[in-house]
Amino acid sequence: MLTETKPEFSPGRCDACGLERGPLLKLSLGKDFFGRAYDRLSPASDQSPKWYCETCSMHKNLQRDVRDIRAELDKLSAGQPSQLAGTDQLQRAHVRLREISAILDGHVAGSRLLDPGDIKALIHRLQAQQASPSVPG
Repeated sequence: MLTETKPEFSPGRCDACGLERGPLLKLSLGKDFFGRAYDRLSPASDQSPKWYCETCSMHKNLQRDVRDIRAELDKLSAGQPSQLAGTDQLQRAHVRLREISAILDGHVAGSRLLDPGDIKALIHRLQAQQASPSVPG
């Protein structure tokens, strides 16, 4: 079973925004939007880990959710098995994308990791998929 580990800390510059706002985090273990375990920064395979300030670390987690939702929506659109095959999961993904959009809209400095326009386009794609009669309920 994969368990959460404490994030490592490093002084220095954030790899996303470039600011020196410590402490910086390297998050390696967790679960994706669909509850699947992942290990993004296993020491044996990642020779140059990225370090993020608290805000960018949060945005990196949001970016992972967006990437996962987009990948599953691409599968669903192509008629392949997808985590979004059920109406409940489509609705959950829609709510999450709206949350992410609101977070980005409320963040004064913007995000270098996520484009709000891309999020809004993904929301529109998801809405179109929800309206499609091919989605099993």
